[in-house]
Amino acid sequence: MLGLLAWCGWSVAVSLDMDALPPAQLSPAEESEVDAMVLPVPPAWIGDLDGMRARRTVRILVPYSKTFYMIDRGQQQGVAYEYGKAFEAWLNAKRPLGQQSQRWQVMFIPVARNELLPKLLAGYGDIAAGGLTQTAGRLQTVDFTDPIYSDAQEVFVTGKGGPKLARIEDLAGQEVYVRPSSSYFEHLVALNKRFEARGLAPVKVMPANENLETEDLLQMVNAGLFGITVADHHIAQLWQSLYSDLVIHDGFPLNQGSKLGWALRKNSPQLKTALNQFGKGHKVGSEFGNIMLRRFFKNSKRVSNAVSEAEMVKFNALVGLFEKHAGTYDFDHLLLMAQGFQESQLDQRARSQAGAVGVMQLLPSTAQEVGVSGVETSADRNIEAGSKYLRLIADTYLTDPEITPVNRLLLSFAGYNAGPGNLMKFRRLAQKSGLDPNVWFGNVEQAAARIIGRETVDYVGNIYKYYVVYKLAEQKARERKAASVMAGL
Repeated sequence: MLGLLAWCGWSVAVSLDMDALPPAQLSPAEESEVDAMVLPVPPAWIGDLDGMRARRTVRILVPYSKTFYMIDRGQQQGVAYEYGKAFEAWLNAKRPLGQQSQRWQVMFIPVARNELLPKLLAGYGDIAAGGLTQTAGRLQTVDFTDPIYSDAQEVFVTGKGGPKLARIEDLAGQEVYVRPSSSYFEHLVALNKRFEARGLAPVKVMPANENLETEDLLQMVNAGLFGITVADHHIAQLWQSLYSDLVIHDGFPLNQGSKLGWALRKNSPQLKTALNQFGKGHKVGSEFGNIMLRRFFKNSKRVSNAVSEAEMVKFNALVGLFEKHAGTYDFDHLLLMAQGFQESQLDQRARSQAGAVGVMQLLPSTAQEVGVSGVETSADRNIEAGSKYLRLIADTYLTDPEITPVNRLLLSFAGYNAGPGNLMKFRRLAQKSGLDPNVWFGNVEQAAARIIGRETVDYVGNIYKYYVVYKLAEQKARERKAASVMAGL
């Protein structure tokens, strides 16, 4: 909430002139606090288990995901984390290093999902984990362990108000959103070849942003942000317990009999043998595997349907104001609108218990400190004050010319939510941990979760989801307008 700045762990109202903001550098005490949380940065290395034994370390590349791996207030958690720690215990029991004082260590290295296999091949990890499906394309470049889950189904999932699907042919001409790096994308391309041979219209395979995990896409389908996605059946079924509007179409799977396992580099026979021996007692169907299948599907911050008919009425009423103020302060107006939706669902009447008001949820005193009055009654003035404050954060703390416009605003949102002091800590910890301090997803967000937990990660993540669907809505509006012009309407 704007005007309440988290500084040194406390939320306090402060003056917003440049001199009153926290200095754009950390104090020695704060630097020491960050140093204590620095993540190790292992160098690139390629070899087999004997080399890992000499180094006493196995590196597992994982996607940063609420399902597979995340850090919440310094605590690592997720399915991939639990499997990795179990493998560490197995190595120490079954392949001890010889000296009692020496122990195997498994190190987790979070990366973007589309970087899992490239980073593995480049030697930045020894194993890639995260519900990876063996596909013909992947097997050309990497090897896989024996399956941890050997009969996975890839199913179509719709949400409330989504398309009616009774058979696979009903997908002809429909839009289906999946990540290009996923096995689902590969299998949809194969489905379209079969459709073409039968004279059916192809599925419109819509490339989802690589920053969105499968659980994010399910969350967005549940909210009605778009119509169809694909997920592994067991993943969709477990998230369905949280997202009750999901409809799983398991009568006509996209793919069945999928084998899920860990990926490793080819020519790693020692590591593959060890992983397969470990996997016999830890795959789905074993006591450990079944516990893991159920454990990590906890409450997540819900998203709402930002493009429902009612919400688009509010969108259309305010888009001109966001365009005006985003233009003045050099921001993407749709990304700014997405923040407004996260804060108030674009409702100027919104009021919080702390006294924040309007579309951008400002304290009136905060708005006055940035030189804007009337935020209680005027959406125009409210959006102006919010935009001006975000510009102040960006100009004070995010001056590196290498930061892209989208990342500058995402990082500003993090400062808006957690406070400028914490934003500086997030970026410094990311930098010292070998991550990119100029990129939010997969980088600074990891440091944020390590320092203060999931709140800011979920806050920025939800804004980005709304931004994605606003961009889609804008694109579709342009396409409809172009079609009308072509038709002479």
